[in-house]
Amino acid sequence: MKKSTITVDVELDEKNVPERITWSATASTADEPRPAKALMLSFWDGADKSALRMDLWTKEMMVDEMADFYYQTFMTMADSYERSTHQQELVDDIRNFAQNFYRKFQDIQLKENKA
Repeated sequence: MKKSTITVDVELDEKNVPERITWSATASTADEPRPAKALMLSFWDGADKSALRMDLWTKEMMVDEMADFYYQTFMTMADSYERSTHQQELVDDIRNFAQNFYRKFQDIQLKENKA
């Protein structure tokens, strides 16, 4: 059986706020750990029937980057759900939600920039 390891390192400030996030994987072609401004990690606990998750972001993560990150995550979730269930109606709902979310974010940004 083949095995791959993914390592995430988080450097924290004195208040335990992430300052730097890097990750590496044994199956990656990258020579050095890759930097990231945010991460979302989810595990499904089949025994408890619950999602265990960790969301972290660095001080440098900007609001517009967070909106992009969430939009892309929603779209990726739709892709994964489509591959695993083939329930197109629900996949379309997720994609529509993601697009509506991003449009609303853009509208809010425009209003805030005009103020």
